[in-house]
Amino acid sequence: MEIFAKNEEREVTSAGALKEGFLAASIKNIGTKDALVNGVTLTKGEAKSYPFVGKGYKEILYDPMQSKLRIMEIS
Repeated sequence: MEIFAKNEEREVTSAGALKEGFLAASIKNIGTKDALVNGVTLTKGEAKSYPFVGKGYKEILYDPMQSKLRIMEIS
């Protein structure tokens, strides 16, 4: 059986995006300041999940600003 999904985990301190078509993701603010995910404030210690919904998501922008984000993405 061939496996198609790819799991990637990373920590980021600069702005970026979950690329269009990702299947599921989780973003946690592990820094000490607020960050932005999809235009919404993510306070320190807060996490945001994008669960599998049967098809890929559109691009989601994130900006850790002066914080750090831990991202787990399945594509």
